[in-house]
Amino acid sequence: MPAPKRLNDIWSEILSDVSTRSSSKLPSGKNILVFGEDGSGKTSLMSKLQGGDYNKKGRGLEYLYLNIHDEDRDDPTRCNVWILDGDLYHKGLLKFAVTAQTLANSLALFVVDMSRPWSIMESLQKWASVLRDHVDKLKISPEHMRELEQKMMKAFQDYAEPEDVNQASSQRRAQPGSDGEDVVLPLGENTLTHNLGIPVLIVCSKCDAVAVLEKEHDYREEHFDFLQSHIRRFCLNYGAGLIYTSVKEEKNLDLLHKYILHKIYEFQFSSPALVVEKDAVFIPAGWDNEKKIGILHENFSTVRPEDPFEGFIIKPPVRKLVHDKEINAEDEQVFLMKQQVGSPAHLFVNDPSCSPPQHGKHYFHPSHVLNEAAICTGNISFFLKSLLAKQPATPTRGANVSLSSHRIRVEGNANPFVSFVF
Repeated sequence: MPAPKRLNDIWSEILSDVSTRSSSKLPSGKNILVFGEDGSGKTSLMSKLQGGDYNKKGRGLEYLYLNIHDEDRDDPTRCNVWILDGDLYHKGLLKFAVTAQTLANSLALFVVDMSRPWSIMESLQKWASVLRDHVDKLKISPEHMRELEQKMMKAFQDYAEPEDVNQASSQRRAQPGSDGEDVVLPLGENTLTHNLGIPVLIVCSKCDAVAVLEKEHDYREEHFDFLQSHIRRFCLNYGAGLIYTSVKEEKNLDLLHKYILHKIYEFQFSSPALVVEKDAVFIPAGWDNEKKIGILHENFSTVRPEDPFEGFIIKPPVRKLVHDKEINAEDEQVFLMKQQVGSPAHLFVNDPSCSPPQHGKHYFHPSHVLNEAAICTGNISFFLKSLLAKQPATPTRGANVSLSSHRIRVEGNANPFVSFVF
């Protein structure tokens, strides 16, 4: 019969178990730093990951949080999300989101707009420079910064193709020291040349616009491969991952959420790289290299890999909107009064004693067919008398009249017509 446990041994086991549980809890104080242009969809993207539809956009520095839950240990926590305004005027607000103490617990997210591909590389360079300048201003010792950079290098080199992980335990955190003696490959020449000391992820939002680019801007496979090639080379420089998303079609949102948890909380991650579909690309940090990017270049026919980005992904000309000016029509009676006042006194003839009439100055036009003829006062008088007598009119010389109605129009040179109705 085994001897009963002593009371001190029982308390020791309880304390040891509590200590183990405490050390394995999800860490608090983790941060996601979101950068991007106004209208790139960064706020909508993070709100969707939060579980809602937040359509209001703030100013300066927005704050959200993601609820993180470890299902294996029933351990919840919150991850802070800081969204910097697209106006560089507000970049000084980064000091409230990133300090020397919180840098090590941060992840940088650069959001670019796929509906405006011509702006992607400029946007990436701009916001990476903003973060780089801010990190350089932090009071971090060179030893600590070097330690952060070494950690990034090791994470990049230690990447391995994910194995099939049991779906029930897909959220379990990776245990340190479980990799064994894996061979570490050296970094490429252009890899991690701009080491920020924290994980970086490039998110191409609004990838549902690919169809619009093909239809309206005549984009071909070569354009999308050229664009992806430039983005992936940028990712190599910063040791970053890359993912294409669409909030509208809810494409790759769940994958993005899982990858963020993997990079910040070291949850297990089982999704491989996706490079087949041009609007659903996913490349985890550490998977890519120059050789794999070179596969894209094999399909180039009208462009070379080293060609300038702006020379092939061309910004379309801006179409200026021309607003039609509203013209108010003048009142009819006012218009007629002006014409009456402005009409010359010699509306019918310039010389009352003219005989024969001068050709080309005055014309007689009944409704349909009137040949051109010059008339004087005698012609008009004769014509009107013939109408009253209901006899066929016989105009005098110089007038050629064909009558089809009782409406007579007399036109003068540069004068409005006058109608007589019987």
